[in-house]
This record gives sequence, C-alpha cells and structure tokens, in this order.
Amino acid sequence: MLVFIIKKLANALLVMLTVAFLAFLIFRLAGDPVDMMSTEQTTQADKELLREKLGLNDNFFVQYTRFVANAAQGNFGISYRNGQEVLGLIAERFPATMELVIVATILSLLIGLPLGVLTAIKRGAWYSEILQFGSIIGVSLPSFVVGILLILVFSVSLGLLPAFGRGDVVELGWWSTGFLTRTGLLALILPSISLSLYQVTLVMRLVRAEMLEVMRSDFVKFARARGIPRFRIYFRHALRNCLMPVVTLTAMNIGTLIAFALITETVFQWPGMGMLFIQAVTFVDIPVMAAYLCIVSFIFVFLNTMVDILYAVIDPRLRGAQ
Repeated sequence: MLVFIIKKLANALLVMLTVAFLAFLIFRLAGDPVDMMSTEQTTQADKELLREKLGLNDNFFVQYTRFVANAAQGNFGISYRNGQEVLGLIAERFPATMELVIVATILSLLIGLPLGVLTAIKRGAWYSEILQFGSIIGVSLPSFVVGILLILVFSVSLGLLPAFGRGDVVELGWWSTGFLTRTGLLALILPSISLSLYQVTLVMRLVRAEMLEVMRSDFVKFARARGIPRFRIYFRHALRNCLMPVVTLTAMNIGTLIAFALITETVFQWPGMGMLFIQAVTFVDIPVMAAYLCIVSFIFVFLNTMVDILYAVIDPRLRGAQ
C-alpha cells in the first residue's frame, strides 16, 4: 500500500511540475513583464533595475526553478493590473467560487439521485422518457445559454431573483460567506442552478445505469420474494450499491465545476476566481493567469489522487493493477 501511495504522489508531482512548466511558459511567451509593469515615466535605468529585481536576467532553468519554488510557497508574484499580491487576490475570490461549487454539488445530488432512481424503476413510463430527453438537453446546452435563460425568466420577466452580484456577505476571518444573509442566499440560486445542470444530468444518468444493473441482481430478487416494501428495496438496498461511482464522479467533478464556474461567474457577474481569471485575460495579467492555472490544476490532481488512494483502500486488488 505504501508503494502504491508513493507512486500516486509521484505521478501527481510530475503532473504539477508539467502544469507549472506550462504556466511558466505563459510568462515567457506573453510578453516582457517589465514593459507591462512600466509607465511612460519609467526610465531605462528603472527598467533594468526592475528586470534585475524580477530575476529576468537569469537563464531559463534558473527562472523555472525559482518559479516552481515560489509557487510551492504560494508566491505567484504581483498582479500587473492591481499591483497586489496574486495570492491575496485569489484568496479574496476563492470563497465565492467555492460556495457556488458547493451549492451546485449539493443540488446535483439532491436532484440527480432521486431522478436517476425514478427513471430506472419507472422505465418506459411517459414521465421517465421526458426526464431522459431532458437529460440530453441538459448535457447539450452550454452553461452560458442556461444562465441567460434563467436571467430572462426569473430576473427580467418575473423579477424574483437578482441577475448579478453576490449580495451581502459576512466576514468570518479570511472567509466571506453569503450563506448568512438573505440577499446572499437569493443571489446564489440562479448561478448555482446554471452551474449544476450539467452535473445533475450526469448523476441522473449514472444512477439510472447503475440501478438498472443492480435491479437484475439476485439480492434484489430475494428481497422482493421476502415481501420487503419496494420503496425500501429501491432507496435503501439498491441505491446504496450505486453510490460508490456517484461519490467518485462527484469528487472528481468538483474540479470540473471550478473550471466551468468561470463561464457562470461571467454571466452572473459573480465575484469569484473565474471572474478574476477572465479579467486577467482581458488585461493580460500574466501572474494571475498562471496562478489560476496552477491552483485549479492542483485541485484536480489532489482530488483524483485521493480518489485513487481511496479506491485502493476499499479494494486491495487495485494496488497491484496500477
């Protein structure tokens, strides 16, 4: 088991070094940082001093090593646009994105699980077919289209929910939350629904496929023969055997939701990491772009590694298969 964990951690480290290399190339290829940070009043001597301070006179390998070492400590430099530390900017936006992702994940499970069970046990029913057709639409529609439609219906036409912003937030140390205010909760509804729709359809279709397989198993047939109520068979016994792939999908898709959130945040003007990244692209703020790439990739790699290790703990046969 120890060898398996070491291999997985080594793979994760290799992936992160590759991502760091790509992020570093952004620094190298997107332009001269000194020119981006200079103004009309900056003299050539000031530029040379800044170049020396940033270490741009060193060779490629030295600069890459320094970048990796600084990134490992959370130091991604100074934002070209704001003149602030990049890590501080991301820390300000991180709670907004994570709350949006958390709510979207909860919605995907609360909606996707029962719908998946329903479409499995009522296969062939008209409402089951409608749900199946709706799941195809949910997978196919881009999230920005869903977001715009939600805004048109619930904000513009009905005037029930806010169309943009995060509402009022409460500061809890370094974490800012909208869960504790009415406007914060209302502002979460539309963007979280828009972000969760794709995940809802994935969970629903996965649960349906797993349920159909479990329903053909012997223990379900024996439970029916013993006269156990169908509701108990479906939701207590059968569903329990379908949850492992759902948990895996949910854990691995948290990183996907964070990546997809940048589109949702742009549509709803949600002040999260995705919105910060879009602004960084607009103003060619290279340090913020590189930091976003590294942090999101780290979340992906961390979750995938934890899932692989958890699988190996549950099923020892997988340790020798890697």
